[in-house]
Amino acid sequence: MKRVLLFVLPILAIIVAGLTILGIVQVRSVRERLMDDLMRKARTVAESTAFSARDILESNNLPEASRLVDSFQRRERTQGCILYDREINVIAVTERIAGWKEPNRSYLKLVLETKTARGDLEQFGEYPVYRYIQPVFGENDNPLGLVEIVYDTSYLYSTLAELWRRISYTLIGLVCLIVLVSFVIERQTYILPLRHLTSWFGRFQKGEADKLTPFSAKGEFGKLVSEVEQVALSLRVARRAVSDEAHARLQMEDIWTETKLRDLVNARLRENSLFVVSNREPYIHTIDEGSGGVKCVRPASGVVTAIDPIMRACGGTWIAHGSGNVDRRFVNSKRKLGVPPGDDRYILKRVWLTKEEEDGYYYGFSNEGLWPLCHITHTRPIFRENDWRMYEKVNRIFAESVLEELPVRNPFVFIQDYHFTLLPRMIKERRPDATVALFWHIPWPNPEVFAICPYRHEILDGMLACDLIGFHVQFHCNNFLDTVNRLLEARVDMERFSIVRGEKETFIHAFPISIDGHFGENAPAPDIRQVERIRTEHHLEGKIVAVGVDRVDYTKGIIERILAIDRFLEKYPDYRKRFVFIQIGAPSRTHIKRYHDFAAEVDELIQRKNWKYSDETWQPIIYLNRNLPPEEIRSYYEVGDLCIVSSLHDGMNLVAKEYVASKRGADAMLILSQFTGASRELTDAVLINPYSIEEFADAIKYAIEMPTAEKRRRMKNMHTIVEENNVYRWAANTITELTAMKKGAISSE
Repeated sequence: MKRVLLFVLPILAIIVAGLTILGIVQVRSVRERLMDDLMRKARTVAESTAFSARDILESNNLPEASRLVDSFQRRERTQGCILYDREINVIAVTERIAGWKEPNRSYLKLVLETKTARGDLEQFGEYPVYRYIQPVFGENDNPLGLVEIVYDTSYLYSTLAELWRRISYTLIGLVCLIVLVSFVIERQTYILPLRHLTSWFGRFQKGEADKLTPFSAKGEFGKLVSEVEQVALSLRVARRAVSDEAHARLQMEDIWTETKLRDLVNARLRENSLFVVSNREPYIHTIDEGSGGVKCVRPASGVVTAIDPIMRACGGTWIAHGSGNVDRRFVNSKRKLGVPPGDDRYILKRVWLTKEEEDGYYYGFSNEGLWPLCHITHTRPIFRENDWRMYEKVNRIFAESVLEELPVRNPFVFIQDYHFTLLPRMIKERRPDATVALFWHIPWPNPEVFAICPYRHEILDGMLACDLIGFHVQFHCNNFLDTVNRLLEARVDMERFSIVRGEKETFIHAFPISIDGHFGENAPAPDIRQVERIRTEHHLEGKIVAVGVDRVDYTKGIIERILAIDRFLEKYPDYRKRFVFIQIGAPSRTHIKRYHDFAAEVDELIQRKNWKYSDETWQPIIYLNRNLPPEEIRSYYEVGDLCIVSSLHDGMNLVAKEYVASKRGADAMLILSQFTGASRELTDAVLINPYSIEEFADAIKYAIEMPTAEKRRRMKNMHTIVEENNVYRWAANTITELTAMKKGAISSE
């Protein structure tokens, strides 16, 4: 409709202007004609009345004068008559214009002297009137007096108003007719063909090749859609060719790389699309507080670290909450953009949430409820009914956003983490043909702990709509199987590691997540200038440097880490002024009181311990409480002789793997909590119980004093594990499981 108006408005403006000018001319013409008729009628009546008034004025017959003027009382459109003598005194006047007993004598005198009749428009009370004055002559043309006829002219203005009304109605009708005809013409010549083309593209994008009908459009539009058909045909052929080539290359490569994963996706998924859903978006557009300009950053998130390289390799669509304060500027009409910026590898679709929705679903139920429930860190989970309702609402918002994108045949939806436990059921209800997998990035507690949740049945029911649920380690899989066995009516098959509920079977498998090549052999060498800047800025020359990289979260064991360093310096004073610990702490969930209080506790504890030991030239702990880009973090890894990962409970912890990969078997060591998923793989690390401060302190000394050859042997072993079990292998295992269990999916040779 907007396009129609833009087309029609100039035409309408010309037509309206023309008809308005024509109306003005017509109204003026009618007004002049009506006035001429009125003046002519007034003159005729005045002359006739003057003839009768002559005898009255000659005989001074007042009763007859009254009867004469009273006869005008009943005449239509005539207000009345006034009879004057030669001295311009009123002899008789019609009752309804009796207010004119004080006439304009100079005007009347002029008529009497010139012996010439005159007429003029005048206001009488609320009514416009026309008065015509006729001199009355006796014998020898001697003036005897005057006759004044007063006419009501309101009918004249009513006639003109009615004429304007008819002109306006005609104009409005003509405008409506032009708009309607234009809309019909545009609909037939533009909208319907374009709608057909849009529908055709939608079917093509969703894989409905068998439902694509040829176009019958003619002219230039027909040429356009003909070219579109040719491009679409070429794309279908190219997709098939790429799939066949990828399948062949897949058999020749041994190590999992980005290229091999891309080949696997092309061979297994072919035209089926991959959709990833997470709360955290991989790229955030925000305002730089320093410069005031816009910057695009990668958030500090294990999910982003793991999934982004997979999407770079595979393509597809990533659907996530748009949380950046300028995110809306960079999306198209469908809330999408190509990422990474400047190197579009996949599509990011942003979902907008209100502050109320984000507060209830994310900060409330997800991070004050599920997060502490699943992490055994002795933080009491909080469950509020309003937060649960908002969690349900946001899951449904994401479900609608996902369903809008799904192709017709066999889409693959890969859901990330505890924010979307209800999403699988919502998708399956509308698209039972979709293959849905959920990866749980945090630990899964034992049945007794999970039973605390008031919404345990709804959460488990939503998750069991998945075809596959993945955890980092088998222990968490076992906990989940025990939880379902204890809390739901379902058949748990421990041999197949699956759960059958109704007619639906859900497989539960362990997929230890890892990292990409960003810190591996193919990664660019660290920036030597940046490394030297860090050493100089923090006075690290000749020091033993340990690093910790975490979100400021109570599950990461930061407090225990500081206490262990304190105890280490107490027990082994020879390391004072020789040892420096750098803690990089990215702010996290500061809207939640527990996190706000924890951040303040960490800050206060570090200040106390630094005050305890520091002098003018040395302080043991350097605290960088800010988000750093991956490139700068890698420089800190390069500086660090040790990396301390002391999580109290962690699904995996990718910092440990990043540090191992970045050191590449160098003279370094990883101190790793036994309560992380990474400790199941990185067994050559110095494993600790972060709750045992004495053991922790001794482990720091042990890691420092370990022989160089032993350090290199251990780091080389761990590097090999990280390199082989990288994120591409993790993704390949997940996709292989998904395609293998899906009926009708293309199987590998």
